[in-house]
Amino acid sequence: MSDEHRVAGLLLAAGAGTRMGAPKALVRGESGEAWVVRGARVLLDSGCSPVVVVVGARATEVSQVLGAGIPGEPRLVVRHAERWSEGMAASLRAGLSALSTETTDAVVVTLVDTPSLRVETIERLRAEGTIRGQAVDALVQATFGGRPGHPVVIGSAHWGPLAAELDGDVGARDYLRERGARRVECGDLEPGNDVDSPSDLI
Repeated sequence: MSDEHRVAGLLLAAGAGTRMGAPKALVRGESGEAWVVRGARVLLDSGCSPVVVVVGARATEVSQVLGAGIPGEPRLVVRHAERWSEGMAASLRAGLSALSTETTDAVVVTLVDTPSLRVETIERLRAEGTIRGQAVDALVQATFGGRPGHPVVIGSAHWGPLAAELDGDVGARDYLRERGARRVECGDLEPGNDVDSPSDLI
């Protein structure tokens, strides 16, 4: 998407990380940087504004880690999903509710447990978002070796209909599939794996 399109970022970081043994937002990579900080930083570095981080489990601690990692960033917004334990749908709905269709054309949505995320991946998806139509109508999903994953770009025209359909721990997957989201291969940029347990890091 070109510079005139107003694109926000949305990082879903509310889960308890049961299989990981702690909220994934607080997991630290080899550099020592918490995943929640890294995810938000990549969205910010790609030019997304604002960047909304949805927190839930150990919300105060996650918010403190985020604030310490990216201090004084006016584009960063933390939104608490009160019903986060119900699944990804509640987190995504909370994140979308923090955005305005009057000031934002589209949002890049990603997950805190995809630590391979790169600025280049987001830039590719944003560029694809306006090939067919306007940014407000965009539905674009990254794939990795043909496997659908994150990030995804969702135009503001879809936020209301998507929020109305969200349920449980599914997120936007069914909505994107049923409406023929444009798939963009990004496997040459990163693996795009969701990390669910310590064994996934090996």
